[in-house]
Formats: sequence, C-alpha cells, structure tokens
Amino acid sequence: MSNPPSVDPQARMKQEAAEFAVQFVESGMIVGLGTGSTAIFATRKIGALLREGTLKYISGFATSRATQEEAQQLGIPLIDVSLPLKIDVTIDGADEVDPQFNLIKGGGGALFHEKVVAQATDREIIVVDDSKLSNCLGTLHVLPVEVSPFGWRSQLRYLESLGARPVKRKNSDGSQYVTDSGNLILDCDFGPIADPVDLAAKLGARAGIIEHGLFIGITSDLIVAGTNGVRYFKAK
Repeated sequence: MSNPPSVDPQARMKQEAAEFAVQFVESGMIVGLGTGSTAIFATRKIGALLREGTLKYISGFATSRATQEEAQQLGIPLIDVSLPLKIDVTIDGADEVDPQFNLIKGGGGALFHEKVVAQATDREIIVVDDSKLSNCLGTLHVLPVEVSPFGWRSQLRYLESLGARPVKRKNSDGSQYVTDSGNLILDCDFGPIADPVDLAAKLGARAGIIEHGLFIGITSDLIVAGTNGVRYFKAK
C-alpha cells in the first residue's frame, strides 16, 4: 500500500523525512529496511515505487520480524537472514541523535539486528523528527541494552556499577519482553552520557551483553523533519 498523508502532525513529519530518504534508493540496490514508526514509512514508499515500476530489481533486508512482515505484504523481495556481503543503503530511525550524529536506538527492540545491518551498510540514512535531536545522548531517552537470558541479573548488576538505573523491559500486558533473537532488554537510565564512546566500549566488552543501543560513528546521512519542513545533513 502507499502512504496517504498522515493527519497526526508528528506522524506526518516522520513520513516526510522517511519519504525524502527514499530518493537515495536506486534500482538494483540491496536496501536495509529499518524498524519503527518512522522507518516503516520508507518501506511503504519503496513498495509503492516498486509497484509503479519507478524502482526495479530491489532486494530488501529487514531488521525485524515486524518489518519483514510489512515488506512481504508490500511485495518487496527479501534476502534471507544470512545477510548479503554488502548492503547499499539502509533507511532507519533513531530514538535520540546528538550533534555528532551518534545515536541511541532500540526503543522498538530491534537494536541487535539494526546494528548488524547498519555495520554492513555503505550508506546508513537516519530519519527522525526534530524532537529526537539532543545535545547529549541519554538526555531524552534511556539506553536499551540487549542481554542474554542466561545470567541476566549479572548484567543488571554490571550496568548498575556503570551508573545506570536498569529496568527489565516488559510488554504492555506486563508479560516478559523478548527480542526476535530470544533475548531480554534492560532499559538503562544513565542520564546524560558524558562519553558515549567510552560507555560503548565498556558495554561491548562484557560477556552476556548481546548488544547495546549506542550507534557511534555509523550514520552517514541524517534527515530531520520539523514544522518548517525537511532538513538534510551529510556526515563529515
């Protein structure tokens, strides 16, 4: 299906940013399909352009089961989970973006898959509305950390030792939240993160932490929608 204009102002801004990003998708590309309320607009636009014949020979790689199901309904050909050697372009959202284009991601629970795809991508395009812009990561959003169910309380204590206030994520009905890979998520309130590079290194070195939501130095393009329209920035 196509993207009818949203009546919700914030959703409309997300849609404008996502559809702006699709201009960088060309026929014949392998495209990473992001997860979340912003990225899904890009996936729908790609599906519409394929049906029109404006885009041809696109292969998609979904970052979550939810995105995979949407892409299948839209008729976007998908690559299996072994992942290609290289993805040309990925369009994804973010929960928070700092002035260096570093990100917090994982509010939708797909951070592990999203980072695998992002690191395999030549051009990682992040689309957000201007409410996600922050001077310091951790100011607007907690940091999701995906952990193995095995020994997860050990990771909780470790995160506390780093200054976090971690909370195990649950579904809206109170049941245990489980990622597509069968792991748990600890949503960690660090407050403003003074040194995200150092924190990322500490989290990445810990056995039992599958992945964390700090995306450092990955963004190549940033597209921001606001009340005054869409702004485009290229990483230096």
